[in-house]
Amino acid sequence: MNAIVKKSIGVLLIIGAAACFALMNLFVNLAGDLPLMQKVFFRNALTMVVVFFILLFSKQKFRIHGKQCVLWLFLRSALGFIGIILNFYAIDHIGSISDASILNKLSPFFAILFSIFLLKEKPTIPEIIFTLIAFGGAVCVVNPRFDMQVLPAVAGVLSGACAGFAYTCVRILAIKGERGIMTVFFFSAFSTVVALPFMIAYYKPMNGMQWLYLLLAGASATGGQFFITAAYRHAPAKEIAVFDYFQVLFAALLGFFFLAQVPATLSIIGYAIIIGAAIGKQIFHFVGVKRKKAIPLHAQEDSDETSPVSDNEPLNRENPIKNEEKRE
Repeated sequence: MNAIVKKSIGVLLIIGAAACFALMNLFVNLAGDLPLMQKVFFRNALTMVVVFFILLFSKQKFRIHGKQCVLWLFLRSALGFIGIILNFYAIDHIGSISDASILNKLSPFFAILFSIFLLKEKPTIPEIIFTLIAFGGAVCVVNPRFDMQVLPAVAGVLSGACAGFAYTCVRILAIKGERGIMTVFFFSAFSTVVALPFMIAYYKPMNGMQWLYLLLAGASATGGQFFITAAYRHAPAKEIAVFDYFQVLFAALLGFFFLAQVPATLSIIGYAIIIGAAIGKQIFHFVGVKRKKAIPLHAQEDSDETSPVSDNEPLNRENPIKNEEKRE
């Protein structure tokens, strides 16, 4: 299979993942007035069961690579769990599932910030500029107001921050040699177990449609995870990651047709700014790689001695969550 075909398949797969996660947001919203932890439990339980059986029949089964990985698995899971709670709160209260989606998609920009402290990576000037532009777009979506109505939007931004921290932990786990599927299982199991007592304590009986919507939310989340994993086996993150932002388009369309949600003009401007920043960041990275490849080998070697990140490094700063999936 040549590179063009593999990249095309990768693009289709990541668009499929974006559609799955947009559907997850829709089903969570359609489930209606249910306790937050009840929704979180169903979102993670199905993924846990599916990945459990995959690991059960794998060669290494449930082996964790080293004691240090346990700490980072807990950190990744705890922050990811908090991020899901905040994201679901935003989905239920923000008034537009596309707004909630785009605020959660700030995670790659937050990951750049967290990588400074956790991985001692130095972002380039353009990366800093694009990150600031993205947060400017988030301000448009949040539309700051000095009342309680701003809380769901703030929760959406914080969900992106938690996801960015979690994705940086995923990168650290990948560096330490932990399997991506084990990271996924640990996170889904952790979230399911922690949410379970809250779900039991505040359980609200569901009708048939609510059961269906929550099961579909869990199935969509599981499908999205597998689509992403497959996508990054076919093409590098730096070439296809930006297509993940199709989730915002899908969320807007689903919100319009199923929930009669129409994003505000200021929100649409914010979408354009954030997606534009993501595209610009990716183009800058692509141009930088092309330029470095054009430099003679001996010059590259001299440059690499002072460069904080080599273009040949196995992990990609561009989209941290995907690195662990590429290593599976």
